[in-house]
Amino acid sequence: MDKQLVLASGSPRRKELLSLLGVDFAILAPAIDESQHSGEDPDEYVRRVSSEKASAVKGSVILGADTCVVLEGAIYGKPVDLKNAGEMLRKLSGKVHQVITGVAVRSGEQLMVTVVHTDVEFISLNQRLIDWYLASGESLDKAGGYALQGAGGSLVKAIKGSHSNVIGLPLVETASLLYQAGINLMSVDRNRSS
Repeated sequence: MDKQLVLASGSPRRKELLSLLGVDFAILAPAIDESQHSGEDPDEYVRRVSSEKASAVKGSVILGADTCVVLEGAIYGKPVDLKNAGEMLRKLSGKVHQVITGVAVRSGEQLMVTVVHTDVEFISLNQRLIDWYLASGESLDKAGGYALQGAGGSLVKAIKGSHSNVIGLPLVETASLLYQAGINLMSVDRNRSS
């Protein structure tokens, strides 16, 4: 019997990235509290939130993920408004920050979790460039206030690590966890029409 994969996320970027693996999946976005707990470091935070997402919905194989941007130990989630996004971009300007994603896959009673780190270096941003980027409308639903796959890519000088992690779902690690959970990506008919 084929196992049904469920993506426990409403993120269009995660949906798009998971689609690249050529596997069929359903989407059930859980409503969970994503606020950081007191004393929780970034790795613990993404591990916990991704695990809670994977445990919050029903299905034979559930994939949950959570991404945050970290600069000097501080977590930058999704900005609450454009002013907050601008503050985040000013802090990231000219510096190297980390993008950390927790990926959790639940199959029955088994829960497998991995955490992936990518270093991202921003160019130096002046106010004119920040205002231009904020006007693009990309900032509001993105951790750290930018989207690598959009106009925000023009703010990034260098990336060390997984490119797909920065967008929201590290594909190498995700494919490995799905395979361990019984989702055989190699048996997918990639020639079928959708």
